[in-house]
Amino acid sequence: MKQVKTLIAAFTFIIAGVQMGFAQDAQPTKVCHVASQELVESMPSAIAADKQLRNLAKTYETKLTAMDKELKTRYQTAQEAAPNRSQEENERVLAELAEGQKKLEEYYQNSQKAMGQKRTDLLKPLYKQVRESIFKVARAKGFDYVLDSTTGTGIIMADGYDLTNDVKADLGIK
Repeated sequence: MKQVKTLIAAFTFIIAGVQMGFAQDAQPTKVCHVASQELVESMPSAIAADKQLRNLAKTYETKLTAMDKELKTRYQTAQEAAPNRSQEENERVLAELAEGQKKLEEYYQNSQKAMGQKRTDLLKPLYKQVRESIFKVARAKGFDYVLDSTTGTGIIMADGYDLTNDVKADLGIK
């Protein structure tokens, strides 16, 4: 039993010595922060992409409004004509109206999906460009870690070095 205690004590001293050796060789870690979302949003190509997305959304909205207006007109016409038609014909018209409503909903869902894909296609290269610039500038300035200080990313306080302006300069953003 005494040998086990001696072995544990020796092992503890060895580990402590190794850790102290590492601690003496360790360099302080350099950390900075950057607001990546601000960088992307301030890029001229992001502003152009936003304009393109707004125009696309307007196109979809115009089409949806026209489809909705047509469906409402058809529904009103069907209601007015219902007393003069047979039960079978009224059921057929209601089925057509239900199909029209379904098409309207499908178009809306497809437009939302297309908008999301277009946004991804337009912004993905910008996020990549910003990321590469952050890496380049941070490495040039000797930082080991870069934290994203964009709101909602989990950073509570960011009083350290702010790399945002340096990356803006690298990207040519004023």
